[in-house]
Formats: sequence, C-alpha cells, structure tokens
Amino acid sequence: MAPHLSIVIPSFNEEAAIMNGNLSRVAQWLHENCPDSELIVVDDGSVDKTPELASHLANRVITIPHSGKAAAIIAGIKIAGGEVVLFTDMDLDTPISEAGKLLEAISQGADIAIGSRGHTRQGATIHRRILSIGHSLLRSLLLNLKLSDSQCGFKAFKRDAALRILEKMRIYRADSNKPCSGYCVNSGFDLEFLHVAQRLGFKISEAPVVWKFSQGRRVRIFKEAFRGIYDIVRIATMKRKPL
Repeated sequence: MAPHLSIVIPSFNEEAAIMNGNLSRVAQWLHENCPDSELIVVDDGSVDKTPELASHLANRVITIPHSGKAAAIIAGIKIAGGEVVLFTDMDLDTPISEAGKLLEAISQGADIAIGSRGHTRQGATIHRRILSIGHSLLRSLLLNLKLSDSQCGFKAFKRDAALRILEKMRIYRADSNKPCSGYCVNSGFDLEFLHVAQRLGFKISEAPVVWKFSQGRRVRIFKEAFRGIYDIVRIATMKRKPL
C-alpha cells in the first residue's frame, strides 16, 4: 500500500510551467498512484498568475511573502498532512514518474530519500558541471557529507523526521525567513537539512533518478554558487556545537 503522501512544490512565478502542463502531470501521477494523498503548491509571493492557475489542480495553495525556496519548502512541510512528504521543482527536470524510487527507499527503512543525478548532468553547461564537482568536494571535506548529490530538487522524507530536523536547524530556521528579490534558490538549505539529519542519526538513502537540465532556468548561477560556498562554511563552523 502506498504511504499517505504530500507532494510539495515551491513556486515563484511559475505561470509558464503550469500552462505547459507540468503541474497537471504531477496531479495526474498522484491520482493514479496515491489517490488518497495531496498536492500542495507553496506560492512564494509570485507576481504572475501562479496561485490562480495552481488552484485548479492542487489540493491546497498557500501564499507566503517572497522569501525564497527554503521558506516555501518549510511552509509546505509544516502544513503537509502526509506521513511522507516529497518535494520537487515545478520545472520537473526530474520527471514525477521517478517518485516511486524515493518512496521505495522510504518503505525499505530510509528516513530521507534523495534523488541523485550522479556526475552526469544531461544538458548542463560545463560551468555547472565544474561548480557541481567543486561543491561536492567542499561539502565532503568540510561537512563529511559523503553524498553523490545533495542538491537535486527531488527529495522525500518522513514528515516526523523532517519536523525534528527543522527544529534543530540554525541557518535556515523556520522563524528566520527574510524577504528576498528575484529567484532565491537557497542551496544551503538542502545541505543544512541533510547535515542535521546525519547528526541526528536519520538514515539517508540516495536513489539514481532521470534528470535533464531545463533551459528555462532563471538562476544566477555564479551568485548562487558563491552563496552555496558561503553556506557550507557557515554550516561547518556550527557542526561542533550541540544540536
């Protein structure tokens, strides 16, 4: 029997992706595979028709002040009713059909299951690949987080475990959301979440997933890379402090 599942999609100005059918694909998959579950869209202060369009397909749409992806995910976890929460990006670079791999890992005892793109990133630019390798080496060295891919925006976890982890996070605390401008990826959120999970003894499993780079991404890659490195250093300075 499939677990009671909540799929959470953080969204900022995703009108085009919704009109392209991405959200309907998720809704259809959920209807066919986990009919008693729910689809939640967290609108991160969009200025387009994202919340209006999402309301026709999602079970729930909530809007928060524009604070970035991390704040949207946290808000989604808090209101989720499922025993398992899965979050994915609206661009569906990883198809929702891959969700079964994460749910299987959870059913086999993992507290957290993360999609792994490995070192092959189909369609990604050389700059992204180099930055990805550097990021991987740095997080392994400073955080002892030996995962092949901590940043894939396709993860599932037991909700009870996620709530415990959020309580212990210090950099991306649930009560520390600050307004941001533009597209705020907050890549350090995934790192701190997984780092705290590891320290608390939760079982983390990686599942290889299909992934294809979306040419429509609007991320400022070098700014986000610098922020990611900065977050790794901040997390590393806190790792000796008790949780």
